Amino acid sequence: MNLRDLRYLVALAEHRHFGRAAAASFVSQPTLSTQIRKLEEELGVTLVERAPRKVMLTPVGRDIVERARRVLADVDQMAEIARRSQDPDAGSIRLGMFPTLGPYLLPHVLPGLREKFPRLEMLLVEEKTDALLERLREGRLDAALLALPIHDDQLHVETLFEEPFLLAVPRQHALAKRRSLAIDDLDRIPLLLLEEGHCLRDQALDVCRLTGAGERDGFRATSLETLRQMVAAGVGLTLLPALSVQPPVPPSPDIALLPFEGESPHRTIAMVWRRSSAMASLLERIAGQLRELPSGLLLPPAES
Repeated sequence: MNLRDLRYLVALAEHRHFGRAAAASFVSQPTLSTQIRKLEEELGVTLVERAPRKVMLTPVGRDIVERARRVLADVDQMAEIARRSQDPDAGSIRLGMFPTLGPYLLPHVLPGLREKFPRLEMLLVEEKTDALLERLREGRLDAALLALPIHDDQLHVETLFEEPFLLAVPRQHALAKRRSLAIDDLDRIPLLLLEEGHCLRDQALDVCRLTGAGERDGFRATSLETLRQMVAAGVGLTLLPALSVQPPVPPSPDIALLPFEGESPHRTIAMVWRRSSAMASLLERIAGQLRELPSGLLLPPAES
């Protein structure tokens, strides 16, 4: 058994196709297939169910792949420790963000990160929270920006900032005349929400439970931009994170944004990485840079 064959097996588990796994591994399909077969013979078990158009892992195959990922992550960490001992601020970092945060945060933080870490290449990955956590645990990400809470003792959590929610209402709606809202004003109001799998949906549902608001029946958006367009079209109301309504996002003349009085509903954003990471020192410094987000960005934009 060698590391190369373990990498082939993990590639096959990710792509579920011999041809695509071989291409991702920069080898021919017969080479990858032969090495997987040799690994099965060495272990004395069947790792892969081979069907004409489908590849599936056997139960023992899934267990072996999970352990192989941990082994390969540890090996990569050894190489990273050695490399960073020579130049801690160089190389690359794989950073994950979820879709309702990344596009709105990056324009405000990337210039500062480039200035602070000019030799560091940032490889950004956008995925839903569950997928980011899976990649993080498997070593396929170095860190991720996530909304709390995160329940995993193997992960280090560095809180960055709290992002308030604003209520987005159509301009013709009665609430659009208000300058702000009390949290109780949401009682029995149906809100447009995202589909399952988005952490923003879970956060909005928490607000619904707190205020007595509900979900608008018959509609679930696939993106924050869809929600925004539905509000602009007069279909309903929704909650938008403060960063998602700041420049360079253009304001909509058809939407009024209402802040909440007192303690606003919000989500807490944190940077998360494995406690065993060889990059912990660098990641702490990156987190410190991200905390310098101008506080004005977390306030409602001025009405034109």
